[in-house]
Amino acid sequence: MLTEKQVVELLETIYDPFLKKTFKETGAIQEVKINEEKGLVSVKIALAKTGTAEQLQVQQTVVQRLKDAGASSVGLRFAQLPLEERSTNEPIYLAIASGKGGVGKSTVSVNLAVSLARLGKKVGLIDADIYGFSVPDMMGITERPIVRGEKIIPVERFGVKVISMGFFVEDNSPVIWRGPMLGKMLKNFFDEVEWGELDYLLLDLPPGTGDVALDVHTMLPTSKEIIVTTPHPTAAFVAARAGAMAVRTNHEVVGVIENMSYFESQTTGEREYIFGKGGGQKLAEELQTDLLGQLPLGQPDWNDDDFAPSVYGEDHPIGKVYMDIAKKIIAKLR
Repeated sequence: MLTEKQVVELLETIYDPFLKKTFKETGAIQEVKINEEKGLVSVKIALAKTGTAEQLQVQQTVVQRLKDAGASSVGLRFAQLPLEERSTNEPIYLAIASGKGGVGKSTVSVNLAVSLARLGKKVGLIDADIYGFSVPDMMGITERPIVRGEKIIPVERFGVKVISMGFFVEDNSPVIWRGPMLGKMLKNFFDEVEWGELDYLLLDLPPGTGDVALDVHTMLPTSKEIIVTTPHPTAAFVAARAGAMAVRTNHEVVGVIENMSYFESQTTGEREYIFGKGGGQKLAEELQTDLLGQLPLGQPDWNDDDFAPSVYGEDHPIGKVYMDIAKKIIAKLR
């Protein structure tokens, strides 16, 4: 028959699905009782969140491990971890959304993640735009994740831990999966990746309000959102749908970022408002949130030795705008 010590050793390597830490790290195993006569092992486990689909998966894992090790039957009770344990370990989930494609949402996601890392934050980035993944190329990432034990180790670049569908597709092949398969892949990005300790986990969502965006809203009921638009009234009108979806699913809209706000001539310093004016401010007012920043049109500097075609340097004029936006986000989410 199993001993209490053996039970703890069997279970302490299981991960809390929300904190991404082992039961040993969180102190999840609160009670173990053995009834040798009945072959019964009773365990009390504390999770960051209870009453979820993730809890059911943990339950199945616990029961299977104990029965494989010789337990005839398993009794299992769940409790919730103390607030201080949950709050100090769980990252802030920040989804970057847009109503339509072509507004620079992925560029914003990448540069916000890098800016937060430059400000000393521990940052992860999920390229959740599974059909149109672009983050690895934008950040100049050439390596692939490795697998360590049962976990995928994300690739780190500019201090940001990155995972993308692009890492698992050969030769830029198109993804032709249906919605449920995409949702499963996205869930793997949360559950199967060893993120370590994070302050922020950013998600570059696909444009619009389709299956993947819905899956994110379901999987991460506490995530917050930033809506990206251009100054054009039509783009802002369409982006309002993404914002309305966040509001309806009780997700806080942290703010609006207006991209491609204007083009500034390096010769004269004059600004040309190529896509019009006012779309970002109007959208922020409609969603009752803040306009976090207005990003001009402009190309990042890069070199062959450190190629990252979409990442702005910290001293680049647009890089400075991203740093200001990142500081506003940190202040709002403290």
